[in-house]
Amino acid sequence: MPVVVVESPAKAKTINKYLGSDYTVLASYGHVRDLPPKDGSVDTDNEFDMKWEVGNDSRKHVKAIADALKEDNALILATDPDREGEAISWHLQEALTKRRSIKKDTPVSRVTFNAITKDAVAEAMRNPRQVDMPLVEAYLARRALDYLVGFNLSPVLWRKLPGARSAGRVQSVCLRLIVEREMEIEAFNPQEYWSVRALLTTPRGQDFEARLTVLGGDKLDKFDLGTETAAELAVQAVASRTLTIQSVEAKPASRNPSAPFMTSTLQQEASRKFGMGARQTMSAAQRLYEAGYITYMRTDGIDMAPEAVQAARAEIETRYGADYVPSSPRIYKNKAKNAQEAHECIRPTDMSRDAGQLRVTDEDQRKLYDLIWKRTLACQMAGARLERTTVDVGSDDRQVMLRATGQVVTFDGFMRVYEEGRDDVVDEDDKRLPQIMQGEPAKFAAASLAAQFEKAGTRAAQASSEGMRSNGAAVLASNESVLALQHHTLPPPRYTEATLVKKMEELGIGRPSTYASVITTIQDREYVRKDKNRLFPEDKGRIVTIFLLNFFRQYVGYEFTANLEAQLDDVSAGERDYKDLLGKFWRDFSAAISETSELRITEVLDVLDDALAPQLYPPREDGTDPRVCPKCGAGQLHLKTSRTGGFVGCGNYPECNYTRPISGEGAEGYERILGEDNGDEIHLKSGRFGPYVQRGEATPENKKPPRSSLPKQGREFLPGWGPNEVTLEQAITLLTLPREIGPHPEGGVISSNLGRFGPYIMHQLPNEEKPVYANLKETLDVFEIGMNRAMEMITEKRNNPGRGRRAAAKPLKELGDHPDGGAVNVFDGRYGPYVKWEKVNATLPKDIEPANVTLEQALALIAEKATKKGTKKKAPAKKTAAKKTTKKTADKS
Repeated sequence: MPVVVVESPAKAKTINKYLGSDYTVLASYGHVRDLPPKDGSVDTDNEFDMKWEVGNDSRKHVKAIADALKEDNALILATDPDREGEAISWHLQEALTKRRSIKKDTPVSRVTFNAITKDAVAEAMRNPRQVDMPLVEAYLARRALDYLVGFNLSPVLWRKLPGARSAGRVQSVCLRLIVEREMEIEAFNPQEYWSVRALLTTPRGQDFEARLTVLGGDKLDKFDLGTETAAELAVQAVASRTLTIQSVEAKPASRNPSAPFMTSTLQQEASRKFGMGARQTMSAAQRLYEAGYITYMRTDGIDMAPEAVQAARAEIETRYGADYVPSSPRIYKNKAKNAQEAHECIRPTDMSRDAGQLRVTDEDQRKLYDLIWKRTLACQMAGARLERTTVDVGSDDRQVMLRATGQVVTFDGFMRVYEEGRDDVVDEDDKRLPQIMQGEPAKFAAASLAAQFEKAGTRAAQASSEGMRSNGAAVLASNESVLALQHHTLPPPRYTEATLVKKMEELGIGRPSTYASVITTIQDREYVRKDKNRLFPEDKGRIVTIFLLNFFRQYVGYEFTANLEAQLDDVSAGERDYKDLLGKFWRDFSAAISETSELRITEVLDVLDDALAPQLYPPREDGTDPRVCPKCGAGQLHLKTSRTGGFVGCGNYPECNYTRPISGEGAEGYERILGEDNGDEIHLKSGRFGPYVQRGEATPENKKPPRSSLPKQGREFLPGWGPNEVTLEQAITLLTLPREIGPHPEGGVISSNLGRFGPYIMHQLPNEEKPVYANLKETLDVFEIGMNRAMEMITEKRNNPGRGRRAAAKPLKELGDHPDGGAVNVFDGRYGPYVKWEKVNATLPKDIEPANVTLEQALALIAEKATKKGTKKKAPAKKTAAKKTTKKTADKS
């Protein structure tokens, strides 16, 4: 009875169902070995020899496999069909051989399947092979490179830039994209231009809209109407003329469906349609794959198996009729250069199973499957047929010409099932025109064009595919049917996770298996934050990027990173020796590390200060020197660093303690004086935990002046209390905290306050070791709660501390049962939302909303937390020894 090993328990359960009792199916729970995070794990002096360790959490899984092999002396490695899967199989074989669980007579084979279906698994079992060593060597090269960059470059960052967390071969390049986009936005100068539109009517009383294209007999370019005066003249020129229909041209057009999904396009479309992050998308796709519903989800391939194409065509005919099936199958060719990532496209394993037939309760999985199923059917459907109409309306003297465009769908084809989302707002040309005939008059409509724009939400105020918008300024003709709208060119938009993946794919940076983890890492390191689905660089992310661009430019270069990826692909194809690749990289990289290590922090800061000067010190409106301290008027401003990132401070410190964020003076409403109270300036500042108000400035006599954070409701600022809204009166009110509510009859005072985790009241009796705290539901209750209610809450909490905790711990969402028994629920705690199973509590990542968390995600978080807790319970002596070793290696670096 052979032992079959896969990565996850879910995958093991599905495969076991197909293989039956003739096989023992076990899970490795991912990678079983990794490089220990210490000096020497990759020996650069000994042909890049790599020292692997079985992780603490993996030992029991390796032991379970080893124990099974004692009974059944045959091993089948059935991990995922990509580079990472091949590496896991290799690691398992190596680890089991080292513990002598694999003997000389133990047959070891490798099988792969692109979908977990009965037929696919059976076919794989009939065609076993050995571990693909070129794929393994590509993995070894990547892992060594990541270690060498991270373990050698990160300490340089820690020493030169306090507060920096880490650097990575791909993550730093990804961060550079976001930072440079932000700098483009900051440097952008909008250009004003105007457009003229008219609301016209046919002799049959049907209105249509047209835009001015010819003025004074000359074709108008985008910026020809550059001022309000020019726009007014254009409006008068149109409104003063009699117009007729000069030409009507209708042309047939067609649209073909998009290719089926690969990893990057699935992440992009899930982001556009559902706002799902890359990690969230891949987590849901992983569960669908392991359940046997879709093919493997990490792929650069867009081709589809012939039997899947025929199944899709048959399903299309059954559901929608023969008209929707093209005469021949659509063939999509792979774009991937590296064959190891170019598996089949992401598609359903059963074309007849729509989302309604799916036996899953998780909403993310259901939505994602529906997306994949519709995209797969659509890619084999007939194209849509349209009729595009262009109408030119002009004056008899040909001095003025307007154009109306529109289109109608004559056959919906694939659009009946699916239409790809767009990153930009849809063009207005998609509207339908009324019946219009050449030679007939086009009179100005009785309706107000301005009113129609307002009713439609001012379509021109939205960013179009040309990147333009109206800011509300308009010039209207006396008949109200001709309107000029002011526009300004827009800066390039900030990246979403979807557009960032698309850009990484275009540049050849990263691979399907790394997109999600890289984007997640730069957010976890607090280099980047996601706000309303857009990615913003934090100050520390900007500082790290500028540092790397000045001292390690080659290694954050787009072309260098893409070329390195291509060389790694050559390794996976067996066309390049991975140790030669590592040797060439290490020679140059180690030299760059040595040169930078000798620099003093002041030298580094001077270089960064000059590089960031345009952003740090933009020209002031009054023409004064932007580097002169605005507080003391004498000191020069300089870039400084701290544990929380970079900031600009006065060179006259400690005599002058002026500071501000590197984003600029008054950035995002922070760092300003709100007014005065009793002779003290009331400041709005930005700190490690967000914006806060402060009374006066710190002095040698008063090192910690009164301060208070701006109140929040959940993760958002309380309405009206945000950094751009807070007033002097609100700040003074905040600075009265903690507020004394009144004396307790048994001694002590009951007070209210805002803590880091929300509003509360507290009281401590003279004989109590610790105060009693009770949380307040509403933030503003800290200013309003009376003595009677405060007494009730404190008394209830003191008498029933357990009951109070249980009452507060009402689940936000019930997820179901843990495989080992017991409920798994989502709660809202003092430190934010978390998942709970028995005594294990795991905080939810920032990018996962409590309402969207799935049971599978919760189980993964719980497993990770339980592992960490187990590690902490190890013998103290071993833990101390590990710390000493780490310290010594850090000193050497």
